[in-house]
Amino acid sequence: MSACIWGVGSSQFGRQPELLPAELAWQAVTEALADAGVEEVDAAFVGTVFGAPGVAQRALGGLGITDVPIVTVENACASGTTAYHEGLEAIAAGRYERVLALGIETMTTLFDGPITPEPSDPEQALGLVMPALYALSATRYMDLHDADPSDLAQVAVKNSANGALNPRAQRQRGLSEEEILASRPIADPLTLFQCAGLSDAAAAVVLGPEQRGAGDIPVRASVLRSGSPWDQASEHVWGYDIIRDAAAELYEQVGIGPEDIDVLEVHDAFTIGELVTVEALGLAPEGGAVARLRAGDFAIDGDQAVNPSGGLLARGHPLGATGLAQLAEVTWQLRREAGERQVDGARTALVETMGGGASGLDGNGCVITVLGA
Repeated sequence: MSACIWGVGSSQFGRQPELLPAELAWQAVTEALADAGVEEVDAAFVGTVFGAPGVAQRALGGLGITDVPIVTVENACASGTTAYHEGLEAIAAGRYERVLALGIETMTTLFDGPITPEPSDPEQALGLVMPALYALSATRYMDLHDADPSDLAQVAVKNSANGALNPRAQRQRGLSEEEILASRPIADPLTLFQCAGLSDAAAAVVLGPEQRGAGDIPVRASVLRSGSPWDQASEHVWGYDIIRDAAAELYEQVGIGPEDIDVLEVHDAFTIGELVTVEALGLAPEGGAVARLRAGDFAIDGDQAVNPSGGLLARGHPLGATGLAQLAEVTWQLRREAGERQVDGARTALVETMGGGASGLDGNGCVITVLGA
């Protein structure tokens, strides 16, 4: 794929109900444009889940970005990376040269707790909010693979330590296993610090068709896949199959395997999510992620660093902004600009974002992309 990331930017992540979505977007876009060294773009793709109609035009109009195509995208938690994917496709088709991908979300003005399912879905009647669905996955995972709650907690131990090194993260404090397990129960076996917090933020990426210099990061491939039917007869926990299938398509396109990835930003909305995802991506066999995690393989100084930003657990999870924040992080990593959380020798990076919620499917959509050498 002949496209590159020219520039990235983001706002601070956290509970910021006093800021309008447009104000968060101005921070992210201003930084991304300056980083890219451009003042104008030919088109913008904007990912948001709960943004008001016209949120993209309000945000970009405040920056003078008008009179160009602006497309708003909703694909659950993968909205931001779907906007990025569509921007790449537009460049590849020759429609545009300079494309802005933007993700915006303000969660704290809309929710006090878990996001509620769509009223017409049976999950709503059952009270099966996202923490409960992931808790069921965690329970099944522990039963199948002889794991225990302390294994789940190790994901939050690692990611909170990484988040403590990230000045943009919502949670900037390392947590012990004891603190994590003793935090307020949310959905057994998941506790508060094993769940990504409500967050408000924006993140942006400027894409271009060619590499102009060392700071531009080549995009090697990007795959967008929608969910397949999933029910009680499915072999794997929710979300596994869509990630596995998207990853298989991606590796075939790029001609590499999971062992060739140096640094990853993956969708860890809950601790069990990271374990399931790294296995679906092929970094470990089924049930094998815990051993690699405990061995330190996924730490910043490990064999394959997973979520050096702190992930969704520490950075926060403003749905539309999440995927583009992941892309910003790996861009900084590949440029050697990640400061204390820099992964030594990182040359190839992978971003995975999976969004879900539609009843009967193993996910609304999943975007996986590989960047770098």
